[in-house]
Amino acid sequence: MADLSDDLKRIGNELAEAEEYLRVDELRARLPQLEAEMGRPDLWDDAERARKVQTEFTAVKDDLDLYDRLAGQVSDAETLSELADEEGDDSLVAEAEELIATLAREFAELELRALFNGQYDEGDAVCQVNSGAGGTDSQDWAEMLLAMYRKWAQDKDFGFEVTDVQHGQEAGITSAEFVISGRYAYGWLQAERGVHRLVRISPFDSQARRHTAFASFGVVPYIEDAADQVDIDDKDLRVDVYRSSGAGGQHVNTTDSAVRITHLPTGIVVSCQNERSQHQNKDRCMQMLAMKLVDLERQKREELLASEAGESKKVEWGSQIRSYVLQPYQQVKDERSGYTSGNPDGVLGGDVGPFMEAWLRWRRADNGVA
Repeated sequence: MADLSDDLKRIGNELAEAEEYLRVDELRARLPQLEAEMGRPDLWDDAERARKVQTEFTAVKDDLDLYDRLAGQVSDAETLSELADEEGDDSLVAEAEELIATLAREFAELELRALFNGQYDEGDAVCQVNSGAGGTDSQDWAEMLLAMYRKWAQDKDFGFEVTDVQHGQEAGITSAEFVISGRYAYGWLQAERGVHRLVRISPFDSQARRHTAFASFGVVPYIEDAADQVDIDDKDLRVDVYRSSGAGGQHVNTTDSAVRITHLPTGIVVSCQNERSQHQNKDRCMQMLAMKLVDLERQKREELLASEAGESKKVEWGSQIRSYVLQPYQQVKDERSGYTSGNPDGVLGGDVGPFMEAWLRWRRADNGVA
């Protein structure tokens, strides 16, 4: 009979590591406190506070349930192995091996949690797609990327809300801003920041020639208290209003309700058109501007620390991070991690998760991120 002692030792060690990076002891101490908060009759008198408590309670409960389930399965595998040894039953060995293989896959996925160690990694993400060089092809490409991230979010049961979209003259979009909400949304989507390159036979070329198009993806964390962290002077803002071009009920194409705000000192531009009134769209724009300014300050601090430490930071924005080749061969390749897929249709259909995972592991190996 097969000796499973090494496999059992390995999954036992992985369980111990999971207990550490999930902070199980802290979560067990925190859960009763959150349960008491959830039971307060006046909890929803402060809706913002109530949502934070509810979100934290769900996250703590989910993590503890996950850890307890894995601990139970590890115990089951150990019991099966012991019974197999006692009874000399090969069928029990096979059952234990199958359970160990399942646990190995689950621990490999769970290990990614240890890579989400940034201040905002666990929260939502404010995203932007912009068309680049390539004319109509790049605008069509930007719309394809928007659809890819929408499908990825749907597959993960994440929320997806488009706050603004600017359509191209012939096809596609010139830009789109959207919010993806779900646990670790920002942690995952950091992997996508940069320029994405598409090579294909252009559907807009009557001679069916191969064209290259570029589009960029940007992301900042959704920070609820961002407005409290930055001081925005009205004289630094240029506010433009325009007619909404998207869905939004009877006000669409009848009133100038959409708002675009340019922060003159930094050149940051935010826009919103999906709310019902100009006032609501402006409030949403100011919220997103505050988030981008907070993130900009964070980037400046990181660059300063890197400079003082003598480090050379890699500039990702404006550089090609991934190529999607549809002609003359079929391949998607990430230029940073080296991860490659031979199924571009699947990737564009939302299966971009493996590229994000490969980037997280590459970042840890390349930059020493624990």
